[in-house]
Amino acid sequence: MNVTISQQDAVTVVAISGSVDSLSADKLTESFVGELNAGRVKLVADFAAVSYTSSAGLRSVLAAVKESRRSGGDLRIAAVQPDVLRVLSLSGFTSIIKMYDGVAAAVSSYGQA
Repeated sequence: MNVTISQQDAVTVVAISGSVDSLSADKLTESFVGELNAGRVKLVADFAAVSYTSSAGLRSVLAAVKESRRSGGDLRIAAVQPDVLRVLSLSGFTSIIKMYDGVAAAVSSYGQA
């Protein structure tokens, strides 16, 4: 798994590629924590290149959602692949987290909030 972080206006885009599992979830958590600790609380997780996520990956995302909302921001997910979307749906994440077809839509949604 790789994580690339970029800024689009006041929104931080965390682009994730590969599989998010018990071996890689800590790296994802550290990426989210680093951004949140730096005061960047408007986050978009770009899942376009995520092929798989385990419960460890879900925990990482959920922790980031909770902390960003506690800090006055949010975490939104963009471009989820069908297999990963199925996992998110079955685990109830689709009712907790705002999801968008693409990064641009997720980023612009902060201007409408």
